[in-house]
Parts: sequence; structure tokens; C-alpha cells
Amino acid sequence: MTALSDRRAAPLTWRRSALRWLPTFVGFPLGGLLAELIAGPVDGLAPALAGGAITGAVLGAVQAFGLRPSGVAARAWTVATGLGLSAGLAIGSAAVGYDTGTADLVIQGAVSGAVVGAAQAIVLRPLVGRLALLWAPALGALWALGWAITASIGVDVETQYTVFGSSGAVVVTALSAVLPALLAVRRSAA
Repeated sequence: MTALSDRRAAPLTWRRSALRWLPTFVGFPLGGLLAELIAGPVDGLAPALAGGAITGAVLGAVQAFGLRPSGVAARAWTVATGLGLSAGLAIGSAAVGYDTGTADLVIQGAVSGAVVGAAQAIVLRPLVGRLALLWAPALGALWALGWAITASIGVDVETQYTVFGSSGAVVVTALSAVLPALLAVRRSAA
């Protein structure tokens, strides 16, 4: 066996899974940038739906790559994330009247994250059972934190982005690394 085939045959550990997840933070700014170029600012229902779908699809695809060894279906994860962010951003941004104050963005983030988490939980349910129910509130809290961080460091949030910036994305991704770690533990136990 070569060193490469040894690495491929190595068991998926929770540590390796979490480390593989960390680079997926780039999906947030990449998705947000693409959505800004195509859909424009989140200042109404149509841009929220379109921008959320674009950002969510990019983020979901990047995260699916990070989750690939854990058995998550890439297409289902990408679709769930795109649909979840489309609906979540439409609901969350409308709930705050498309305002961009810190409190408004925290609420928008909580709603968006919870809806994304609920959509992703459907994909997670066959892998983690009832634990999947915890993903929506956890992601809602994390996305609220992501917006709080982004708003507090002086990012021009008045531009009405679909998602928080890189600073929030790094923190959210690091804290959500518990998901791939859990999936690795479940997979190795099975």
C-alpha cells in the first residue's frame, strides 16, 4: 500500500472531520458575493428569495464537500441549504423590515439560521436520528452570532448582504464543526 492509499483507508476520526469542515467558511463570502452580483441588496422579497437561494446553494455545495466522508448526500445537503436560506432570508429580512441595525441583523440571522438548520436536519435525520432536531435551534443561535460579529467590527452592513461576512463565518464554522465531528463518531460506531 502506498502512503496515499493508507490515508484513504484511515478511519474517519472526529478530529479529521472537524478539520475538514473548517475551510468551508469560504462558502459564506463566496455565496454572498455571487448573490450580491446577481440579486443585489436584500431590500425586498424577490432579492431575499433569489439571494438566499444563490448564497445557500454555494454554501451548501462547499459544506457538502466538507461533509463528504461522513455519508451526507451532497445534492440533498446543497438543495436543503439553498431552499432553507431562500425561505429563511425572505422571512427574516421581512420580519425586520429589511433594516440593518445590529439587533435587526441578529434577528434576521436567527431566523435564517433556524430555517436553514431545519432544512438540513431533514438530511441529517437518517444519520443522527432525533439529534437532528437540535440542529435548527443551534444553527439559528450561531447565525445570530455571525451577524452580531460582522455588525460589530464595522462591516458596511447597510449594503444589505444575504449573509454575514468572513469574520462571522469563521466563528460560525468553527463552532458548527461539532456537526462533522458527531457524524464521524456516529459513522465509526456503526
